[in-house]
Amino acid sequence: MTRPFHLGWFLQGSSVQAWGEPWTGAIGRDWMVPDLFCDLGRALERACFDYVLIEDSSYIGQSYGDSREIYLQNGIAVPRQDPSVIATLMAAATRRIGIVPTLSTFAYPPYLLARLVATLDQVSSGRIGWNMVTGSSDYAAMNYGMPGLPEHDLRYDMADEYMAAVNALWGSWEPGAILADTATGVLIDHTKVHTADFEGQWYRTRGPLNSGPCVQGRPVIAQAGGSPRGRKFAALHADTVVANVKGPAGMRAYRDDVRANAVAQGRDPDTVKVLFLVSPVLGETMEEAALRRRQRQVRAEAQVPLMLAHFGKITNIDFGKIDLDTPVNTMELHTNGHQQTLDEFKKFAGKRSLREAMLSYRGSPGSVELCGTPDAVASQMADVMAEAGGDGFLLSIGDVSRRSVAEVADGLVPALQARGLVRKAYAHEQFRDNLLEF
Repeated sequence: MTRPFHLGWFLQGSSVQAWGEPWTGAIGRDWMVPDLFCDLGRALERACFDYVLIEDSSYIGQSYGDSREIYLQNGIAVPRQDPSVIATLMAAATRRIGIVPTLSTFAYPPYLLARLVATLDQVSSGRIGWNMVTGSSDYAAMNYGMPGLPEHDLRYDMADEYMAAVNALWGSWEPGAILADTATGVLIDHTKVHTADFEGQWYRTRGPLNSGPCVQGRPVIAQAGGSPRGRKFAALHADTVVANVKGPAGMRAYRDDVRANAVAQGRDPDTVKVLFLVSPVLGETMEEAALRRRQRQVRAEAQVPLMLAHFGKITNIDFGKIDLDTPVNTMELHTNGHQQTLDEFKKFAGKRSLREAMLSYRGSPGSVELCGTPDAVASQMADVMAEAGGDGFLLSIGDVSRRSVAEVADGLVPALQARGLVRKAYAHEQFRDNLLEF
């Protein structure tokens, strides 16, 4: 019998969702006020999701044809609001679900990030995570006064040191430091608050945090470690790992590698929860689901340039210069951005043309294809989890709307619950405890 697994929601940024897609209402006018995200958080909390991860990037794409036109006209990852603000509002609208904003190490000095995340953890009563990213674009780095990003593996060396710095700051308050003893008049035991005095090759910080401690001790750390260096980093630091690898065999190999890296670095691998990205297509009948899948494919066929523009944004490659009929295996494709994503694409593409490969790769996003009625998709998810041996799924829905959220929260999840595959109620108050429940 498949053991219970975890559910998360991968939210594509913190602003306009599914521009131009059906059932999205007046999103082009309404996006500034995040009612959609608060509604999403409440719906997923009702469905007992572990967390919502708010993906982010802090620049406007320009990789496709060295122009911002296609990104701006089509709302490709723009406009985007600061995820820490959206996370605050989503936390205020919910009570139990974890909220995980994406914050980049190159954009925040360690003290600023540690203080911000500790504050979020406090105001949410211990429900905050941090999606730790090192950045993937020189354009983003330039927005912060840098000439560009360091080389990929060096970024992870720097990130190891960054993690040591923020951990020292979160550890600057010992458990029990806050006494709030009205009899003695002592609020804080000064002997349990310490300077961090961290000094490394790239970062230094004094501390202690003046915000006080994280409710959870430290926030839940999420990380998308795809490359070999990234997997090693994730296995050392992350509580939950975002994974997008194709097929159950690839999923199992990825998770086995992360767990082996965790053991090699002295961690219990069961404390590192690997969640695989999926994008289920749901229908009331199998025929309706198949029709919706075909409609998705038809839309995708008309949107190959948009897919390539988005793919180029995260890999820093100008696909606008390449003929769509060029076989992918004849191209020299390299990146200082999302290395694992590009490697997966090249492996997946083989001898197919750029057009065919992108349609197959991005047209059916996620690690495995899931399509059918809620009960059929629940069965598919059980089979995949039994074969891949993962810890759960991170749903990435391209057409985010109240309708698509309800189909998952009120359709798919009850089918999963009926099979005993996901929780029916939260067992704990805090995010990490729920993540470690099974």
